[in-house]
Amino acid sequence: MRWDYLIEGPWLVFVAYWVAAALRTRKTVRRESFAARYGVMFLEVVGFYLLFSNDANIGVLRQHVVAPRNSLFIAGVVFTWIGIGIAVWARVHLGQYWSGRVTLKEGHQLIGTGPYAYFRHPIYSGLDLAAIGGALAVDRWRCVAGPCVVIVGFVIKARREESMLAAQFGEAFEGHRQRTGFLLPKF
Repeated sequence: MRWDYLIEGPWLVFVAYWVAAALRTRKTVRRESFAARYGVMFLEVVGFYLLFSNDANIGVLRQHVVAPRNSLFIAGVVFTWIGIGIAVWARVHLGQYWSGRVTLKEGHQLIGTGPYAYFRHPIYSGLDLAAIGGALAVDRWRCVAGPCVVIVGFVIKARREESMLAAQFGEAFEGHRQRTGFLLPKF
């Protein structure tokens, strides 16, 4: 019996919500360059391809990292759902200021509620955790490589966002930076 839907399901929920919520954003007033956007997007696509595509089962990449265990699969499913939950929670709090690109929106405000009270990039953190969950559940070497590439892409993107937010919000962003974690929460 295939249990893929337990890992694919949360990602489908995520994509459906993201598409619907993207229709309710503010007008963009400043954005990252085309090259910057698609360089990071390339990393994300490669990372998720490694994680989800059986076509990437080549050579050592198809081998299990550890002997298959139900507990590892269950932990992976739980991490995936928690990660997607964090990303959606963050997206709800970001509201009309969200964009798939590094941007500033019309009337942009610095968000410090919900998960943004604890970390500056909870959407990326949630997606990273979900990718790690997928890697645990699928348990192939390609799935170890995939989240690593995804995390690198999100770190690059998060640093670009921080640069733009620091320029826009100055001391307010610096205070937010000191109170919160980068990709891991600060309590």
